[in-house]
Amino acid sequence: MTTPQSHNSNSTSSNDGTSTQDMPLLSHLLELRNRLLHAVTAIIIVFLSLIYWANDIYLMLAAPLRERLPEGSAMIATDIVSPFLTPFKMTAFLSVFVAMPYILHQAWAFISPGLYRHEKRFAYPLLFSSIFLFYSGLAFAYFVVFPLAWTFLTAAGPEGIMVLPDISSYLSIVLKMFFAFGVAFEIPVATVLIIWSGLTTAESLKQKRPYVIVGVFVIGMLLTPPDVISQVLLAIPMWILFELGIIFGSISPARNSSE
Repeated sequence: MTTPQSHNSNSTSSNDGTSTQDMPLLSHLLELRNRLLHAVTAIIIVFLSLIYWANDIYLMLAAPLRERLPEGSAMIATDIVSPFLTPFKMTAFLSVFVAMPYILHQAWAFISPGLYRHEKRFAYPLLFSSIFLFYSGLAFAYFVVFPLAWTFLTAAGPEGIMVLPDISSYLSIVLKMFFAFGVAFEIPVATVLIIWSGLTTAESLKQKRPYVIVGVFVIGMLLTPPDVISQVLLAIPMWILFELGIIFGSISPARNSSE
């Protein structure tokens, strides 16, 4: 039999009308807000630290294209505010990329209290792997894909046509490719998490390999400029990383659900 006292203890309300049963949700929302504020603060600090060198950083970003332009060609700004806004926007996006380890750390700090012990044991390796793979994707795009793609694109035009790339258009393409390769290189982590979570198995993913191969080439076609080189250079690493994810997911120790 439930006494009024026990009933009141289960439905105690605070002075502001919020029941104690609602407090966990409220505390999670407050924690999420604090984590987001920390992440945004880190991005702002990085941005303010880099904004002075915005023009130099943009020239470094554009170096793979500028070095491959035909003689007499140059990059241009077709909008009067582009010389100012383009390096500004580039620095803002770069700040997010630079602050990514801290952003992922904040995400980990938010979700870690809800993980089991065996899940926490693998969380840090996955976190560090995510950061390493993300930056590896950016480096692969800058040092491998850009030189090959820009060499092909600048040499493929009709004879007598002067190549004058717009700085704003170039930034849009570069950011799109950076995002595509950064996310694509996270495929092993995503594959391992899917297998460990029990949503699927390594054997089931192996059976879907033909669909994955077609899918990565479609994604490569959608996320890269309309040239075969960059499409293939995104699709093939995605396929290889998918296979690595299956390997690591299948050889991982079995999770002990009793912990």
